[in-house]
Amino acid sequence: MQKLMGLVRRCVDDYDMIRQGDKIAVGVSGGKDSLVLLVLLAGLKLYFDKSYELEAITIDMGLGMDYSGIQALCDRLEVPYTIVKTEIAPIIFDYRKEKNPCSMCSKMRRGALNQAILDRGFNKLALGHHYDDAVETFLMSLIFEGRISCFQPVTNLDRTGVIQIRPMLYLHEKTVDNFAKRMELPVLENRCPVDKHTKREEVKALIFNLSQTYPDLKERIFGAMQRYPLPEWEPHGRYRRPKTQE
Repeated sequence: MQKLMGLVRRCVDDYDMIRQGDKIAVGVSGGKDSLVLLVLLAGLKLYFDKSYELEAITIDMGLGMDYSGIQALCDRLEVPYTIVKTEIAPIIFDYRKEKNPCSMCSKMRRGALNQAILDRGFNKLALGHHYDDAVETFLMSLIFEGRISCFQPVTNLDRTGVIQIRPMLYLHEKTVDNFAKRMELPVLENRCPVDKHTKREEVKALIFNLSQTYPDLKERIFGAMQRYPLPEWEPHGRYRRPKTQE
């Protein structure tokens, strides 16, 4: 845990993600990524040189999921937990019967989450995107949209004034998976009807296959993102290419 918190702190420092007095909400979906982020930020809070508030927020999409395990984890971490109930899933799958639901679902979840944050007076939203997510998103933009783009480590949402931060960008997916298992985190099964049948899964498989021939493929892509042509990815601190933590 100390190694992972060290990588998170380095990412936070490199991109100036957390400042004194920040009120940070962690978007908790119930998946391993957001739960690991919650645990690490709760741990970092104990010794970080800037004090900040932390709360977990879940957008209940109406898929009948049980969040009692997450509530117990938050109680143990002494982190407040809020569940916002919505009818996003029934609207998309039952009423509208969307053939390509991911885009609309993402927008509706993001809107509900941002509104929940504003209602509670938080100024920052921490998301659980990791190293592999960044590489996959970069390639998805290149392959499917024909443009060089990716989400940013720190994103200012002008319409709401909320700042999105992604403190786990130096953690590999294997690291997150192993940590979640070792800590026995209450990871929920994704009940989305289109889970594992997305463009992201196609790109994940492509990267896996290419990595068999080019083992350092992901490190090269991630390093390129930090140098050019994505200026928002250039770290302010001393960046050292993160190693995979088994």
